[in-house]
Amino acid sequence: MDNHKIILFDGVCNLCNSSVNFIIDRDKNNIFKFSALQSETGRKYLDKFGLNPEDFDSVVLVTGDKFYTKSTAALKILKEFPSFWKSLYIFIIIPPPVRNFFYDIISKNRYSWFGKKDSCRMPSPELKNKFI
Repeated sequence: MDNHKIILFDGVCNLCNSSVNFIIDRDKNNIFKFSALQSETGRKYLDKFGLNPEDFDSVVLVTGDKFYTKSTAALKILKEFPSFWKSLYIFIIIPPPVRNFFYDIISKNRYSWFGKKDSCRMPSPELKNKFI
């Protein structure tokens, strides 16, 4: 396996797909690979870490044999970005229950606020190597 960090995301969520595009645009060092939580690969990782394969309310960041969810995953992803975005990692000092309270509000309302697709995202030929 390569040394990429893997981001598992809700493949039908418009907010999640926009977030993937945002990350790809800033991933100049090709750190991240992506997979939908609903995909076979996504389910394999969920099973590996004992996460509910029917729960798509959190982004999951996989780094080697470790995983992070919710706001911790989001902040660890931002930590890999250049300049301003990296500085947002300072919010890691806020206790996870406080951070995740706000994360959960967005997560629970993401379909009604941002919409959803009928099927998971299919990468363009140019981005196919970013997805597993």
